[in-house]
Amino acid sequence: MDLFASPPAPDASPLAERVRPSTLDGFVGQEHLLGEGKPLRVLIENDTIASMIFWGPPGTGKTTLARIIAGHTKAEFFQLNAVSSGVKDVREVIERAQTNRTRFGRGTVLFIDEIHRFNKAQQDALLHSVEDGVITLIGATTENPSFEVISPLLSRTRLYTLEPLTDGHLNRIIDRALAEDPVLKGNAVAVEDRDDLILLSGGDARMMLNGLETAIRLAPARPDGGKTVTKKEIEEAFQRKYVRYDKGGEEHYNIISAFIKSVRGSDPDAAVYWMARMLEGGEDPKFIARRMIVLASEDIGNAAPYALTLATSCFTAVDYIGMPEARIVLSQTAAYLSSCPKSNAAVAAIGAAIDDVRSLPDAPVPLHLRNAPTKMMKDLGYGAEYKYSHEFDRNFVEQQYLPDPLKEKVYYAPTDNGEEKNIRARLNSWWKKKQR
Repeated sequence: MDLFASPPAPDASPLAERVRPSTLDGFVGQEHLLGEGKPLRVLIENDTIASMIFWGPPGTGKTTLARIIAGHTKAEFFQLNAVSSGVKDVREVIERAQTNRTRFGRGTVLFIDEIHRFNKAQQDALLHSVEDGVITLIGATTENPSFEVISPLLSRTRLYTLEPLTDGHLNRIIDRALAEDPVLKGNAVAVEDRDDLILLSGGDARMMLNGLETAIRLAPARPDGGKTVTKKEIEEAFQRKYVRYDKGGEEHYNIISAFIKSVRGSDPDAAVYWMARMLEGGEDPKFIARRMIVLASEDIGNAAPYALTLATSCFTAVDYIGMPEARIVLSQTAAYLSSCPKSNAAVAAIGAAIDDVRSLPDAPVPLHLRNAPTKMMKDLGYGAEYKYSHEFDRNFVEQQYLPDPLKEKVYYAPTDNGEEKNIRARLNSWWKKKQR
């Protein structure tokens, strides 16, 4: 069981651990939760916290907050990591908590880092003890709790959302590290390109500090014995920009949503940008291609019928060639779909038809539309009076195709956009009594 312990000695731990604040006054960011008089700050200072979940991007202070609570509370504090712990570890803490409560009148706080990695059975094991107050649970997660935390546990906790750190916050953290870290403060370290350091860290304070420490090690010593960290050392330390993207988490859904809405909104620049974010984050290119096939029908439809053909060909090409060349095909298709005239008439048509199928009684197929493979069926009138379209001028003849209760219904209403304008005119010229 990974019980909460003090940080290791300064020379044995990374910079991010050495400068981790231990008090609320030293904490940077999350002013909406921890500013003077804010509810969470008051609860921590008064040692009256209830079960809670911290949700926010990596490196925004979730674990630090839990450790600050550990320093304030009179309760016994335990820490588990969901990656390496299981139900057995949880039950050991609960047993200890019950002893604390019945024999010593003392509370127990259990901090579970990466709680989203606990499965349903592991989360179920916490429910009774959280509800009865045997333990005060603090969970930390980078994933949307609505997807990753079971509803009964979510309803028994208070959710606190941590916001991404600003450049101002990150600069303050750098200042504090250079001024207060026992290893760095006497070594006259200067950082020339903080903007690059902040950019490459993706807003993750832990990653930023550990990258800074590596960059300091790479930097040559000056004649005075100090070090100047330049853009060169920073980029060598990071190798590449950190892209915050989790293929199974909320950022996946946020960015694909932004991509789809950008294509729908006819903005090829935004579409290509969000696509780049997905590809750099490791998204499966075939997932993006599949989404464009759906979009080609849902948002473009017959306003530009070729869109579906191109999107389908895009998927085939991506499947054939793979990355990195597939990015070119994806970009071409996204740019084309963004630039097409738009129509949702096809999706509206099938939606309205399905609504009627589900809500209305099943209407019989009109006799003239029925097949008549046997003499009995012919005698009953199956197929009688059916008009074969190809025997008429322009291969069209007006007759009823919908069942009687719906014979005047219009499901497909083409727009004025692109090819659908011509389709609408053609349909209206054929169906004089059903103008669209």
